[in-house]
Amino acid sequence: MEPLVNQENGKTAGIISYLTIVGWLIAYFGFHQGNKTALGSYQLRQTLLLHLIFMIVRYGLGFVLGAMWLSGGFFSLVSLLWLINVAFFVLWIIGFIGAINGEEKPIPFIGAMAQTMFAGI
Repeated sequence: MEPLVNQENGKTAGIISYLTIVGWLIAYFGFHQGNKTALGSYQLRQTLLLHLIFMIVRYGLGFVLGAMWLSGGFFSLVSLLWLINVAFFVLWIIGFIGAINGEEKPIPFIGAMAQTMFAGI
């Protein structure tokens, strides 16, 4: 069993990692790098994939479909991007609650994939 200090450090790293990609970097380099914990590693892997997928989908889709605005489909694009934001916010909330509770609870749809893709963290 890990000492209580390391468990709390892993929990703190997990919570901070959910606060934007900058929070992930702070959690990784400031809390996790010198004191690796199973919980911290688990949460960092989850949030890294969540942040990456959000940035690719949200901004990539906005860029690619931005031409719709020029052709009069602006409201459709705004509605689609709003739905994407809501979906990712729900995933973020599920993961964040798991981090606050100190649980290794996978984020739906991406949790298992994150654990295998970033196994080195």
